Amino acid sequence: MGQRYTVPARQGKAVRLAKGQAIRVINTHGTQVCDTWAFSQANLHEFMSWEHGRAVLDKVNPGVGDALCTNHRRPILSFVEDSSPGIHDTIVAACDLYRYQGLKVKGYHDNCADNLRMAMAAIGLTVPEVPQPLNLWMNIPILADGRIEFRPTVSKPGDHVLLRAEMDAIIVMSACPQDIIPINDCNPVDLHFEIVETA
Repeated sequence: MGQRYTVPARQGKAVRLAKGQAIRVINTHGTQVCDTWAFSQANLHEFMSWEHGRAVLDKVNPGVGDALCTNHRRPILSFVEDSSPGIHDTIVAACDLYRYQGLKVKGYHDNCADNLRMAMAAIGLTVPEVPQPLNLWMNIPILADGRIEFRPTVSKPGDHVLLRAEMDAIIVMSACPQDIIPINDCNPVDLHFEIVETA
């Protein structure tokens, strides 16, 4: 509790939160996207879902005060603090091997989908699927004509979000390894997190 932990560049970490505990995710260098998932500890088939969350919130970009819901339409996290400009993404799937094949990468490339699987395996669990993540600090504007663009983050070094567990949950973070398009300034770096008690 209160100790700072590292999510190494291009890798993932999973952590268990009890209801009422919170996780502070820190964009240490200001340039890094963090794919973030939340699963119910009681049932891994219940997880933070943005297909459901966007309908509950009536918006695509969550912010402070919002309840982040599951595919069972129950709150799993609350968005408590955000020191960044508040630009996050809920529409782009986690990068995976197929994404990098589409970007003409030869051979294996680190990716967030595998980071999720490996982080869960490291705590003895098998993830049932790869849900749409909350892409913290990922800057994907929706343009007037309906297109999207992949832009660098607008966060600054040390920006953080604080997410409180509304049920016993497992939080998984991936320091996105994307280095082909400029969402991480094409230079993936590490992130940090802390577990804190909330009032």
